[in-house]
Amino acid sequence: MNAAELFVQCLENEGVTRVFGVPGEENAALLMAIDASSIEFVLTRHEQGAAFMAEVHGRLTGEPGVCLGTLGPGAANLVTGVADANMDRAPLIAITGQAGTERWHKESHQAMDVVGMFKPITKWASTILSPHNVPEVVHKAFKLAVSEKPGACHIELPEDVASMPADDLDPIHRSRPTRPVPDRDVIFDALQVIRSAKSPVILAGNGVIRQGASAELTKFAESTSIGVINTFMAKGVISQDSMNSLYTIGLAAKDHVFRAIAEADLVITVGYDVVEYPPNMWNAKRDKKIIHLDFVPAEVDENYRVEVEVVGDLSHALLMLNHGVSDSPFSIDQTRQHAIRHQMMEDFATYEDDDTTGPMRPQKILADVRKALGPSDVLLSDVGAHKMWVARQYQCYEPNTCLIPNGFASMGFALPGLISAAMVRPDNKVMAIAGDGGFLMNVQEMETARRLNSDIVVMVWEDGGYGLIEWKQDTAYGTHTDLSFGNPKWDLLAESFGWDFDYVDKSTELLATIEKALATEGPSLIVVPIDYRENAILTRRLGEITMGL
Repeated sequence: MNAAELFVQCLENEGVTRVFGVPGEENAALLMAIDASSIEFVLTRHEQGAAFMAEVHGRLTGEPGVCLGTLGPGAANLVTGVADANMDRAPLIAITGQAGTERWHKESHQAMDVVGMFKPITKWASTILSPHNVPEVVHKAFKLAVSEKPGACHIELPEDVASMPADDLDPIHRSRPTRPVPDRDVIFDALQVIRSAKSPVILAGNGVIRQGASAELTKFAESTSIGVINTFMAKGVISQDSMNSLYTIGLAAKDHVFRAIAEADLVITVGYDVVEYPPNMWNAKRDKKIIHLDFVPAEVDENYRVEVEVVGDLSHALLMLNHGVSDSPFSIDQTRQHAIRHQMMEDFATYEDDDTTGPMRPQKILADVRKALGPSDVLLSDVGAHKMWVARQYQCYEPNTCLIPNGFASMGFALPGLISAAMVRPDNKVMAIAGDGGFLMNVQEMETARRLNSDIVVMVWEDGGYGLIEWKQDTAYGTHTDLSFGNPKWDLLAESFGWDFDYVDKSTELLATIEKALATEGPSLIVVPIDYRENAILTRRLGEITMGL
């Protein structure tokens, strides 16, 4: 057995069933070992696509997704997807090859400091310099990747080390860190502050989904009548049907749901992450009392000054709070929260039955997407103007049914991520929405989807430009720079990759087209011309919202 074969044994020991990547000369020994193992190697057309696939695997399963690249340019191509996973708190392991150690002392073909490149965008990055280190390095990387807050780890395996003998070495027994529970006295303090509040609100983040705490959060909200606002990455932490759901916050503009925080005297953050929605956006005056519930201590931020810090397993923390509430029940007046919820529901219904030809309104499109997808089906969003509409308009019934990258927030996420989602959730319908800018950033993965016969549907909103930047420039400066670009002939693009295709410019035909695509075996592309005049209209409407009681 050589070190590469031992490495793969360690991957199997960690429960890895799939590796996404692109081969190279310097990782040949590792690829041969994977080929002889129980692990499936998913060949992608670009390393960035492989990293996004691994990220979505991590987000949906809670176990690290694994991506592979060679040295130099292969490793560099992984960077964007790895950084996205790390800042979106998705467990991921990036594996790269490297030149033989006998070349390290001098300038050499494609050789560079890959570990140094990955250190700023991972939780940990390391080189294996001896076969004896393989079990420790692999196990440490997997253990760190899933520890709160989860993220990416990087392992580099030089080609000469990979071929060294590794007899009499074994993987380290798989283990995952346990989660300590909060102190009872801190729970008591938190309950006292909550009981004394007149208008508290819950701000739930992605940590609730990662730690499987949605059921306990829902119970707490329902027993206290406290409304729950979720961040972009926490959709589905409480069902959209719950009267305690106040939907999603995160737009730069002050939305209706923002009133719940503006009018609150206490904000209870649960699994909240400041990279998603900075505290200065909702606590600029620093006048909110804050209770922080998370597995890790609160980030130090001048606009995030915590009254009580409940640190420990979220499910257990909420369970303890629920016990405290059941021992001495209380509830708040929901009149204001119900008014906010009703206003948002009215907005969601706007243009739901729109009958137009030509560019379609975002509200109409998302209403039809919601009708076409079931409660457990999965929608992915790329990054662009469409992401803001998905975040605001598309609501969920269950956790992990709408994936939005909003920490690092990289374009190009949706298509490769959707391929991975179809693998993880084969019994569910999976769909992605992307702009024409983001979709073309990883368009090469259309071939991967066809080769794998992925049952996926990608909807592209076509506007021929970088719509989100135009929206923001218009809002800030009253005009925008030249952000336009050309697009391919979509029907020929789809045909060339063997995808099913529909172009829809009649709003009354959209729902049926989506349902047909979801029922079609293999990959389908739907292109819809988008009416982004609605961006400015929404900005103006939200700017007219009055805060305060």
